[in-house]
Amino acid sequence: MTVAEAFEKFKTKISVPTQKESSDASRRQKEIRELLDESFDIERDFLTGSYARHTKTKPLKDVDIFCVLGLDEQHYRQKGPHELLDAFADVLAKKYGRQNVCVQRRSVGVSFGTTEEEAVMSFDVVPAFDVGKHYEVPDTKSSDQWTKTDPEIHKEKATKKQASYSQEWKGLVRMVKTWNRANGRPVEPAFLLEVMALELFVGDFGGDYRYELKSFFSSAAERIMEEWSDPAGLGQPVSDGMNSSEKAAARVALRAAENSAFQAIQLEARGKTGDALENWQKLFGLQFSKS
Repeated sequence: MTVAEAFEKFKTKISVPTQKESSDASRRQKEIRELLDESFDIERDFLTGSYARHTKTKPLKDVDIFCVLGLDEQHYRQKGPHELLDAFADVLAKKYGRQNVCVQRRSVGVSFGTTEEEAVMSFDVVPAFDVGKHYEVPDTKSSDQWTKTDPEIHKEKATKKQASYSQEWKGLVRMVKTWNRANGRPVEPAFLLEVMALELFVGDFGGDYRYELKSFFSSAAERIMEEWSDPAGLGQPVSDGMNSSEKAAARVALRAAENSAFQAIQLEARGKTGDALENWQKLFGLQFSKS
């Protein structure tokens, strides 16, 4: 298999959800909504985040369910963010077990394990309130305790970038996120990589995944220390999930990725296709096939 063929296979393997994944996500969304409806006034809910933007890596984990709360829950606005997140966690733990439920910065995580029957391994349930045209979600690390956000704006920006980048931008983002997962998640949250990709993949698609990725790793290493704002212009900077030492470590990882990509390109140029494929697999993990 040529390197170009390997990248096409890689892109397909980590592409949009299969029918089983989509139906599993829909089933779990309905199940969680019905469970929470017993204890909370929920006006509406929807799948969001990278799953909805089609930039999610596989296997599917941490699929976001956005739960918009009604007037009966406004009293939580006067309390700390942990009050609402803990209340959600208590309800979810009754069904899924405390060991499978965890309170996170802005959401409650629910794990379903890794069996073949489960196409989606976990969900992040995000309680939210309507605030004008946008939303506010609890934020345990914010001094304001609540963070404005708008996943619909995030989705719109991703859609526009995909259209302007020869329909290849989302595939490249999935590749970069797959690298991040395969290498111990040096960049957190993974959404930061997507935000950076909105700016760092510039102009038109160059037609070659190898050089596009090498260029991204180089630019990301140069700029990882910068502040990266919420694309919707509402909430805390996306880059505030890492401190300066964590960003420095991420820069080292990004530089190593750039060097690995360069070496793979050089090996291929010298006719050593097998060695080049080996390098790319080391970079992305076993989801990148050599044959």
